Amino acid sequence: MFQRLFGRETKANRTVTEALYERIVAAARQPVFYSQWFVPDTPLGRFEMVSLMMLLFQHRLRGEDGVARDVAQVLIDEFFTDVEHSLRELGISDPGVPKRMKKLARMFYGRTAAYTEALDADERDAMTRALMRNVRPDTATWPEADALAAYAFDAQKALAAQPTDAICAGQLNFPEAIESLR
Repeated sequence: MFQRLFGRETKANRTVTEALYERIVAAARQPVFYSQWFVPDTPLGRFEMVSLMMLLFQHRLRGEDGVARDVAQVLIDEFFTDVEHSLRELGISDPGVPKRMKKLARMFYGRTAAYTEALDADERDAMTRALMRNVRPDTATWPEADALAAYAFDAQKALAAQPTDAICAGQLNFPEAIESLR
């Protein structure tokens, strides 16, 4: 973590963490996901989208060493801190939070495995199926899942083109979702 690098978290490190996490959440909250692609605009639907964007961020930094690896870990920690905070805001009592956190962590890492497999194999159909299974398990058909899968691949390419040093300095740009609508 940053603490190993600098002895303790500095204001600059916190600023980088907040900037990156803010961009991940902003990418997940793009209106097209909810208004045109019918991702449920619910706490669970928003969790699904932040999880997808977090996975794309983590996928970009996968295999990097040094500061980039530390940044990736700090952002995972930030994500789960935010999830815990959200549970508390939803009124989950202190005894119920750990149980829900375990469930959400299992969900996140299960999705990470499925989405990573699809990205690594460059299989858009596999990504579409995984998104359908995870984001809209309540429906037999979800045609917009293909647009979301296309967005995931477009975002992967856009993030891959961004320099690691810039990302570690807090600069991260996800593409606009409308660009992926096919």
